[in-house]
Amino acid sequence: MQLLVEFILALVILMIAELVYFKIAVHFNIIDKPNERSSHSVPTIRGGGIIFLLAAILFFLLNGYSYPFFLTAMLASGIISFVDDVRTLNNGLKFSVHLMSVLLIFWQCGLLTTLSPLYLIAIGIVIIGIINAYNFMDGINGITGLYSLAVIVPLLLTETNGKLHSLELVSIAALLAFNFFNARKKARCFAGDVGGISLAILIVFLLILRIQHTNNFIYIGLLLIYGIDSVYTIAQRIYQKENIFKPHRKHLYQYFSNEKGIPHLLVSVVYAFIQLLINLTIVYGYVNFPSLLILLIILSIGYWALKVPLIRVATH
Repeated sequence: MQLLVEFILALVILMIAELVYFKIAVHFNIIDKPNERSSHSVPTIRGGGIIFLLAAILFFLLNGYSYPFFLTAMLASGIISFVDDVRTLNNGLKFSVHLMSVLLIFWQCGLLTTLSPLYLIAIGIVIIGIINAYNFMDGINGITGLYSLAVIVPLLLTETNGKLHSLELVSIAALLAFNFFNARKKARCFAGDVGGISLAILIVFLLILRIQHTNNFIYIGLLLIYGIDSVYTIAQRIYQKENIFKPHRKHLYQYFSNEKGIPHLLVSVVYAFIQLLINLTIVYGYVNFPSLLILLIILSIGYWALKVPLIRVATH
């Protein structure tokens, strides 16, 4: 009963907060104007993902100030990303803040005292890659919010830690509030870098703790679909001698949305639904590492079978 009250309270507060932010964003012209790289055609409020930071603060206040270093990490990267949404910042500054956030997560999870420096460096590189890839995948209506639900809901269903259960519940409330305004034909807002980066840090934190608790690295599979699309798109752009840090429209979901004209929400729902099915089998123990690798191979073959014809259409 207490968790239900907490969830409803969080949902109401975050819905109101999002509406207040819309007024602020309009006043200060925090608007995403479409260009040749965009998948939208009308100006839309940017930075709606700021409510994920508010959700983390709300969790912190309602749960005895739990996980202060995690909150600091999320706020540091989230705030610098919000500033970057408003005015472009130096990449070196953003990277430094992201690196500091990774160190804070390591500290919160107790990794700084249990792992060797080489392991920490390797894990840190992977985490920064995940954070940036997660942010880059935010390109069409609904994809960030729905996909994040597909990751966090299975964790919530199998969570045994009371504090983490509360964090996941408040995060889901924030995602539902955000999806109400974003997962529609004409979105009222986009997540912005503040949303993509904040969600990535949240999910990385939850996955590290789940891996620690279970001593099972299979939980990295909860990001399998994003991982496939991100890694193979980077490989494609390197092969085509492009700058991988510049905006583009070469993810598979972008080809579907832009070249094939498939509705954004349909593409987003398919991405999230496939990942949700995978994640439910992982959290309930129906998948082991060998079967996950087989699934990776099958999905990779399917990915390229779908993408290669779309690449040919886009280049002719």
